[in-house]
Amino acid sequence: KDAYEIARLQEAIAHTVRGFEDVVRALPTAVGRGERVIEGVFNLRARVEGNDVGYDTIAASGSHATILHWIRNDGEVHNGDLLLLDAGVECHELYTADVTRTMPVNGAFSPAQRRVYELVLAAQQAGIDAVRPGVDFRTPHRVAMKVLTEGLHGLGILREEPEEALRPDRQLYRRYTLHGTSHMLGIDVHDCANARNEKYHGELLEGYVLTVEPGLYFQANDLTVPEEYRGIGVRIEDDVLVTADGSLNLSAALPRSVDEIEAWMAGLWASGPSDLNLR
Repeated sequence: KDAYEIARLQEAIAHTVRGFEDVVRALPTAVGRGERVIEGVFNLRARVEGNDVGYDTIAASGSHATILHWIRNDGEVHNGDLLLLDAGVECHELYTADVTRTMPVNGAFSPAQRRVYELVLAAQQAGIDAVRPGVDFRTPHRVAMKVLTEGLHGLGILREEPEEALRPDRQLYRRYTLHGTSHMLGIDVHDCANARNEKYHGELLEGYVLTVEPGLYFQANDLTVPEEYRGIGVRIEDDVLVTADGSLNLSAALPRSVDEIEAWMAGLWASGPSDLNLR
């Protein structure tokens, strides 16, 4: 991506950040009316400030967050649920953001939700830290999966030692992780997905923009998971630019840590309605 393209992506991300803020302010209404409120509120921001959403918004509350591409957005929203919001604004030049945050509907993580969330956050940070020129495209994924596997073992969910669970011929963590960690991003949400493999899955180069988005998904009926974790789905996704000597998180304006998210939500609720200007 050249400077013009990076600026368009940053513009799309800025609109997306405001859309996430709109959603937080609307959560009390969503509790009474469901996921359709979340989808509608975010999509309004996308249509007013950008061209459209970059892809179908995922507004997954409660156990719907364990469904990888939940786009029906017709479920209920309850206090005590986590909301997994995967959404991005497409700017008028058609470059799109792709960001996910998982947040507590009532503004406070439960102890079990916090444990799962902080494990995913540690994996994501490890993946972001691995992004730099010259590394293989799949390096952030391998690093993130190692953190998740060690954490799943620490939680007692994976009984095998991490070294065994991570073996390429076993990959026991995949029951709970479901997807890869990165894709390229630009004028399409999966930019250059039809490119030759040696390019798309080759070395990262300065100017590439990719997502880093590990997740954990514990199905509501999965008896291999302690009951307190069943029905919890967490994904954290940011848009990362490969720089000359490392990387830059283009979507860092959205908080990621548990304490930051709780403070962010409380601040938005205290500050009043959305700043979306329809005049």
